[in-house]
Amino acid sequence: MKDLVAAALAAAKERGQDVADVPLTAIAAAAGVSRSTLLRRLGGSRAVLDEAVRQAGVDPGGRPPVRERAIEAAAGLVAERGLGGVTLDAVADRAECSVPSLHTVFEGRDGLLAAVFEQHGPLPDLEALAANPPERLEDTVRALYRTFVAAFDREPRVVPAVFADLFSRPDGPAARMMAANFPRLFASLARLLLPHVEAGRVRPLPFPVLVQLLLGPMVTHLLLRPVLGPAFGAGMPSVEEVTQDFAEAYLRAVALP
Repeated sequence: MKDLVAAALAAAKERGQDVADVPLTAIAAAAGVSRSTLLRRLGGSRAVLDEAVRQAGVDPGGRPPVRERAIEAAAGLVAERGLGGVTLDAVADRAECSVPSLHTVFEGRDGLLAAVFEQHGPLPDLEALAANPPERLEDTVRALYRTFVAAFDREPRVVPAVFADLFSRPDGPAARMMAANFPRLFASLARLLLPHVEAGRVRPLPFPVLVQLLLGPMVTHLLLRPVLGPAFGAGMPSVEEVTQDFAEAYLRAVALP
């Protein structure tokens, strides 16, 4: 079977297709046999070849790529078990792929978790906002808060699990995940906030402090909200009200007359 797998991979590479999309005739030619001989060696079923390719650590195709399936599987596991409960074996089992294929695609567990945060965290929406920023500082601040609120509420709930791990294990996988995404995260925040600093509308604070003042209160509130809600009952303000209050407080703290 190894020679058939090698022939299938070679034919797929030559045609720029997934193995599942390569005709058996082309695979047979790459293997130096006839199509009928190939089918006979496979017991009459192409599924045997696809499974052999999968066992070799390569997804044969015919369904979403390993990368997409693994990210979705890992995101669900993060939400259910926390980062500490996510193993490559568990992801491979849920994504129906092999552990070697995860190493090939993500270069290990940290790479997979970084890809999960990149897709399910605030980064995509933040970069979209930075690409077309509001003109007014007030609108920028409110849009930033809405972006982070949406990231916390998005299912599967990856972002709360990331912060929980970050606070409990400063040298754990969440810290490495955040470090991998910090350059893009801070680049977007800089594009949104620094023009207002340069225009004299915002106090020239160190940029990390400017970001912490922005995100610290909201992140803390969102993490504690599941506990605060039952405690305060009807007296608990809505997320929309909290967003408005924090935006106004931030503007009072950093905006120049």
